[in-house]
Amino acid sequence: MYVSVLASGSKGNSCLIKTENHNILIDIGTTAKYLCETLEKININSKDIDYVFISHTHKDHVSALKGFLKKSEPFICLSSKMFEDLEEIHNYNKILIYDDEIILDDITIEIFKTSHDASDSRGFIIKTENGEIVYLTDTGYINSKLFKKLYNKDIYIIESNHDPKLVREGKYPVWLQNRILSDYGHLSNEMTGTYLSKLIGSRTKKIILAHLSEENNDEILAKDTVLKILNNNNIKFNNIECAKQYLYTEVDVL
Repeated sequence: MYVSVLASGSKGNSCLIKTENHNILIDIGTTAKYLCETLEKININSKDIDYVFISHTHKDHVSALKGFLKKSEPFICLSSKMFEDLEEIHNYNKILIYDDEIILDDITIEIFKTSHDASDSRGFIIKTENGEIVYLTDTGYINSKLFKKLYNKDIYIIESNHDPKLVREGKYPVWLQNRILSDYGHLSNEMTGTYLSKLIGSRTKKIILAHLSEENNDEILAKDTVLKILNNNNIKFNNIECAKQYLYTEVDVL
């Protein structure tokens, strides 16, 4: 299994999962042009994408969908509420409505609820015989009931959106600050570090911090904050990378 975060941030999000039998995108933000060009850089033709999983329907996670469907015909996998949101695909023939799990030959994708101010929002655990990946962004918190399900995976792609102090001292209006910091907003660096200290285990090979805010965060701050919390919990783990808005992460192999 190969994984590469193609884009991550407020302007668009998308992640490639490649197995022997399937090429999957999780979320499809930015533009179709950017995604197609980026896929070509890692030797994948956009027409070979056979499934697109959508975590929620905010613009930065679906903005390239309409354009991408002019170039390719993947199955679109989403919840019934998300389908209602996306009128542009109501006449599209290749729709899969998910609930808890979808099995695609050599890959199982387990789907769980997150907490975000969208009609519906989900995270994913992608499983093959070679390893497991967690994809979890755009949530105000992680329910403790999920800890056992999310524990000790090989790779975590997890939101580390902001520093609360930067949010409160920044230029955003108060209503937007409150939204970001709420249980229906985004994970802070501190929250992400705390959750990871409960989740990573002996199998864990890599952490990719995702969806960093351009206004209220930076890569050094996010990484240093997470590392400090892990160290404070006696967890020695240094293989942490920050996903970028317009530069794909190197392909990791499981």
